[in-house]
Amino acid sequence: MIKAVIFDMDGVIVNSEKHHADLENRIFKELGLEISKEEHESFVGTGSYYMWGTLKEKYSIPFKVEELIKKNRDEFLEYVSKDGMIVPINGVENILKFIKDKGLKTAVASSSPLNFIEKVMDTIEVRDYFEELVTGDYVKRSKPEPDIFLYAAEKLGVKPEECIVIEDSRNGVIAAKKANMKAIGYKDENSRGQNLDKADIVIKSFNDDEIRDFIIDLI
Repeated sequence: MIKAVIFDMDGVIVNSEKHHADLENRIFKELGLEISKEEHESFVGTGSYYMWGTLKEKYSIPFKVEELIKKNRDEFLEYVSKDGMIVPINGVENILKFIKDKGLKTAVASSSPLNFIEKVMDTIEVRDYFEELVTGDYVKRSKPEPDIFLYAAEKLGVKPEECIVIEDSRNGVIAAKKANMKAIGYKDENSRGQNLDKADIVIKSFNDDEIRDFIIDLI
C-alpha cells in the first residue's frame, strides 16, 4: 500500500530545466568546453558534485569542483530570482491537493541545493504541501543511485516500497526503481529528450485522470 509521494522539483514542480541547460551551456562556453547535447543531457537529474566532478576529471578543468558548483549555483539563483522566472508546471498544485486529500505524505527530493528548493516552494506557494524538503547534498551518491529517495522515505517515516516517485529524468526514474519505489514519468516539451521507459507509467499532464487512477489503485 502506498503511503507517500516523492516529487522531483526541476521539470516536475517548476519549469526550470531549460534555465538550467541555458546557464550550464553558458558556463561551458566560458570554460572553453565543447559539450555535446547528448553528454549534457546525460547529467539531467544528477547532482552538481557528480556533473562537475565528472567534467573536471574528463576535461581537466583548472578549477576546484567546489568553485564550479558555487559559480553554477550562484548564477542560477540570481537568474531565477528575477520576477516571473519561476513558473509552476500546469496542474501541479491540483495534483498536490489530490494527494493530500488522500492522506498521503509528500516530500521534494531534488538535486538542487536547499536554498533554491526553499525559494521555489515559497515563490509558487506550495511549501505547505510538503512534510520534507530533501536535497541531493544530503546524500553521498547522486541519481541514478537511489540514495536521495531512500533518505526522503526515511525522513517521511515510510518504507521504500510504500512510495511513488514523480520524475522527469531518466536518471531519476532509474534511481526510483533502484529504491524499490513506483515511478511516474512526467514528460512534456521541456523534458530534453529523456528516456522514461523504465517508469511504471508516463504522463504528459497532471490534469489527466491517468495519474489519479494510478495513485488510487495503489492506495
